[in-house]
Amino acid sequence: MVKYYPLFSRKAFATSWKRRYYTRKERKMEAYAVLETGGKQLLVRAGDTIEIEKLSVEEGAEVVLDTVCAVSDGTTLKVGTPYVEGAKVTLAIVAPNKKGPKVINFKMKRRKGSRRLVGHRQQYTVATVKAIA
Repeated sequence: MVKYYPLFSRKAFATSWKRRYYTRKERKMEAYAVLETGGKQLLVRAGDTIEIEKLSVEEGAEVVLDTVCAVSDGTTLKVGTPYVEGAKVTLAIVAPNKKGPKVINFKMKRRKGSRRLVGHRQQYTVATVKAIA
């Protein structure tokens, strides 16, 4: 007779479940915001360094974005329709012009001598999140 052993013993599963549950409960949430810029939405926290679509600003300048889709102070969450009124995210510009990796688009039709090669590098602005209000 073949004896099958369970992958997890019930006791080990119960203690691991309790450990996950109680440690998850004790964690403290940080304040965060979901902001929209360049047609994309980003989840940011204070102190994060982010790459966003190119903004026409100088290095060291501060930019205030009011296109905030959702904001949380760690306990409550406010979701806007489409934006939260009065919510703002302050960014400090680190590098105004940064280029992303080169993306190559190559098209070819076999046996016809037809080739097309197009390269593209997206320009970004590197910014640090100073404050979420």
